[in-house]
Parts: sequence; C-alpha cells; structure tokens
Amino acid sequence: MSKRVLIIDDEINICESIQMILDYEGYTAEYVTSGEEGIAKMLSSDAFDALLVDIQLPGINGFEVVQSVHKKSPATNIIVISAYGNIENAVKATKLGAFDFLEKPIDREKLLISVRNACSQAALIRENQEMKKAMLPEGQIIGKSLTIRKILDLISTVAPTDARIFITGENGTGKELVAREIHNQSLRAKNAFVDVNCAAIPNELIESELFGHEKGSFTGAMQQRVGKFELADKGTLFLDEIGDMSLQAQAKVLRVIEDGKLERVGGAKKIPVDVRLLSATNKNLIEEISKGNFREDLFHRLNVIPIHVPSLRERLDDLVVLVEYFAKIVASKYNRKTPIFHPAAISFLQKRQWHGNIRELRNIVERIIIMTPKQEITERDISQILPGEKAGIDDLILESNSFQDFKEKAERAYIIKQLELNDWNMTKTAEVLEIQRSHLYNKTKKYGIMKDTGDE
Repeated sequence: MSKRVLIIDDEINICESIQMILDYEGYTAEYVTSGEEGIAKMLSSDAFDALLVDIQLPGINGFEVVQSVHKKSPATNIIVISAYGNIENAVKATKLGAFDFLEKPIDREKLLISVRNACSQAALIRENQEMKKAMLPEGQIIGKSLTIRKILDLISTVAPTDARIFITGENGTGKELVAREIHNQSLRAKNAFVDVNCAAIPNELIESELFGHEKGSFTGAMQQRVGKFELADKGTLFLDEIGDMSLQAQAKVLRVIEDGKLERVGGAKKIPVDVRLLSATNKNLIEEISKGNFREDLFHRLNVIPIHVPSLRERLDDLVVLVEYFAKIVASKYNRKTPIFHPAAISFLQKRQWHGNIRELRNIVERIIIMTPKQEITERDISQILPGEKAGIDDLILESNSFQDFKEKAERAYIIKQLELNDWNMTKTAEVLEIQRSHLYNKTKKYGIMKDTGDE
C-alpha cells in the first residue's frame, strides 16, 4: 500500500511539481492551495502519512496549519517548506510540531529523504496506536503475587517521567511487556515505541540499525537509511538484550545519551533526537563489565531506575491465573470452550522447573489444550503430554530405528531446548553448545528446526 502525502501551497506549479516527483517514487500525493482546505482534508481523513505545507499562504498561514494538524492528527508528520529559510522560521516550525523544514527551491533528493523518513516514523506511530486500541490480550502483565504488584506500582510511579529504566530478568519472563507498559503509561504514549533486539543483529550491522547510514557509506548502502533512534524521536526506544551490543556501538549510544544528538554511519551532520531510553538484558552486566565486555559508564547511564522481572519459579502463586489466562486465549484461538484445569493438574505444573518461564508456560498450555479436547484437564492428562526426562528418553529409543537415528533425534531435541532457553538467539546458543554459529545453522537446516518447532 502506497504512502499518502498531502501538499498545501498556493502556487499550483509547485504543487504539481512535488506531486509528480512523489507519484514517480510510488507515493500517493494530493494537493490543495489553501490552509483552510488542507485542514479540512486532513480532518476528513486520518490516512495521510505526511503533510508538506508552505508558510506563506492566503488566510491561515503554514504555522497555524502545523499547530492545528499536529494537535488533531499527531500521527501525521509535517514538513514545512518556505522560500524564507531562516533559523527563526525553522525553530518556530519545530516548536509547533513540524517534523522537518525545507527551503525553496526544493532539492529533489532532500525532499524524497524527508518524506521517506516522515512516512516511516508515521507508520511506527500508527502501528503502536493500533496495538493499544486492539488491547491484545497477550500484551498484558498478568499476576497477583506481591512481586508483580510491586512491579506494577513501580511502573505507575516511573512511567510519567523520562528516566532511563534498566530491566533485568531471565529469558521469557516478560521484560518487553514491562517496557511496553512503561511506554503506554508515559507522556510519550501517543508517539512511537521502537524495539531493537540487540542480540539478533550482527555486530557489523548494529550501528547502521541504531543510528542509520548515509548513501555510499559502506558496500551495499545504496540509499540513506534512518536508524531506530530517529524513528523513536519523541517516543520510546527499547534496547532489548543490550548486553550483547558491541563495545563500539555502546560508545555511540553513550554519546547520544550525553549529547542528545547522533551521527549516521558515514555522515558528519549532528542530528538531534528526543528519545526515552529503556533497556533490558538477561546477563549480569556487573560481570560483563569486569570481563571488559560492557562499558561501566554506559551501565550507570542506563541503570537510573532498575526493574527486575522475577522468573516463574519465583512467582509460582501466579501460575493459577496465568494458566487460566492462557487457556482463554488458546481456546479462543481454536474456537473452543475454555477448559478447567483441576487443582492437581495445577500442582503438577507448579513442580516443573520452568527454565523458559512465562513463554514456556504459554506454549505448554497451548499444547495441552490442542492434545486434550476435554472440558476438565487432569494431572494424568498433563503427565501423558509432559512425561519426565526418563520417559522422554524411552520414547526416543522406541521411536528410533538405529543407534544413529537415536543420536540424531536426541541431538535435535537438545538443540531445540537450548534455542528455547536462549530465546532463539543463534549466537548465544552456539556459545552454550560450544560450536561455531555456522555449524549450528547447518544443524538447524539438517533437522528442519524453525522458531516455532518447539511450540508444536
């Protein structure tokens, strides 16, 4: 679907020229010649991703248009254009909520870069708003235990501030849910929530992903790219698994925190950004600092407000409400009536180790409901689906046609388990298995292992 852009300028030749450029690049561009028409068109449809408006207009001027549109349609990014490209106009436009400022005559490349950036950020903002409107049931923090109540109280206290928050906890505990809840309760909730999984991005690409790059800055950089920091401007940036970030990228993040400005890879221009920074890790960063893997100065910058998310083993009292919650979601997904878990079944589940935490519990509840089409689920039902380790080995032996077949089945099961424990991070899993990452990729390909393999 093409991005929609509205142009407001009283010079029709300028409108037509911009429209032609944008249409050629795949945008859907429309234009009007007065501020009044522009505001009316914007308010009649919230589907415009970007607005280009001239300052000098008959009747309502461009500044008034910016103020009105920004207030009533904050997801639309506004680019001000003017023949009077002085600092005062640019500053005033920015204060009123403009996304960018372009001088006339408009340079084609600058126009396309500005419109592309404006549309990209608008898409993120709208996506975030739609997620909140939908109130996805699996986007809630569920629990009645004292530890969860304390976390929810802490979130309510710190969310309205701009303090940087450092979230710790094992894989699968719900660190991203905590980050999203902080954003949703913050003063930035109407703007973008941008999340980056630092462990999933190769070290050679992390800087481009975070800070963007200029065209030609490295092999393959065919066009300018806006980084996550810029996309999160006026919103929240969540750096998940920050303990896996390279030291070079850490230094740049620290510089952005200190200066409030960034430089794209291959660029020299300082770009101001206003970002609320949340970060998370499952690593002990104090140990990583002692090993020289993480910058101590960055850690102290990030760790203004620490929040530790407990493992499921530390909040087993919540298992009852979590099972009920996931059972409703799964039953609805498969158009079934929500089953009841017998108290003995809950006790059986509470005895498990839950190394995969809430994520593992959710997957197991789904497995149980799929494989047990009953209204009441008993301990016996679950024990048949989740046998002990000995029973699991016996099953492998019975299913195997040869010793080689058994070894391969056991290896496949072990790799899936390690991938689940490491949140499907290939680099971490390869380190745990003490093999090269390329070797692990070959194994997953050989055994047909994909991310949802362990959920089925």
